[in-house]
Amino acid sequence: MTALPDVSSAPEPIVSGEPVEVADGVFVIPDRRVPLVPNVGIVVGEHAALIVDTGLGPRNGEYVLGQAKRLANDRRLYLTTTHFHPEHSFGAQAFKGAATIIYNRAQRDELHRKGAAYLAMFSGLSPSFATQLEDVELTEPDVTYDGSQAEIDLGGRTVTLHHRGPAHTSSDQTVLVDGRVLFTGDLAETRMFPIAPYFPPHDTDVDITGWIRVLDELVALDPAVVVPGHGEVADAQLLVEIRDYLKHIRAQARQLPPDQAVAAIEQDARTRWSTWENPEWIAFAVHAAYHSTKASDQG
Repeated sequence: MTALPDVSSAPEPIVSGEPVEVADGVFVIPDRRVPLVPNVGIVVGEHAALIVDTGLGPRNGEYVLGQAKRLANDRRLYLTTTHFHPEHSFGAQAFKGAATIIYNRAQRDELHRKGAAYLAMFSGLSPSFATQLEDVELTEPDVTYDGSQAEIDLGGRTVTLHHRGPAHTSSDQTVLVDGRVLFTGDLAETRMFPIAPYFPPHDTDVDITGWIRVLDELVALDPAVVVPGHGEVADAQLLVEIRDYLKHIRAQARQLPPDQAVAAIEQDARTRWSTWENPEWIAFAVHAAYHSTKASDQG
């Protein structure tokens, strides 16, 4: 099986910089293309504000909370996370008591099942990651919602939280602001091969076929602004590009066993998507596609 990506020489995974307004009342603290730093969202309405994702660990969470308080003034604060992975949600403890924390029920359950294993796995990736993850407390939501979606009225600005998994994880959640601005989490990255977290024995729930279905749904929304989990803010064409890549991987993975498929597919993918970074994720996507295709055939 493919080894975890080597990020031992990566910069410290620290959320930093000023929030950038990408649409009216919608701000993003950019990831600066630093590994394990997500794009963090802050959506400000007339009487409340919503934070989307926290950064890796409590110190990043505290920084994000400070930026949110500065933009929100005395407005009520909400926090949601696009999925349970450490760089997106393991700073949530900084928000306890300061914001109402909202997850979909599947995300809460996935955090219960996998959170401790991911904490250990990510802490072992590099000393700087371990430092950020010191003293992490896996944080329960204040509110969970069942079903496919929930709405938050921020005052003159409506946010729809939509449970989309299984895809990148079992419990992916998109955040749609006024039908125009879409936060995808790691369902999409800009100019990067998408992260397929096929990590036996920690996690094998990534579902390439489900991911393609979700991207079809997101393309149909035709958002004006797409905020990916990592990489630059884009438009709906990004969703088409990621979907087409995953379709290509799935089609190729059906032809050969995974180890042979990796060798056959990787060079072709590097050539087809030559401007994308992090090609180490190609092999993970091939294994995940083979796994989900086999499971589907058996079902």
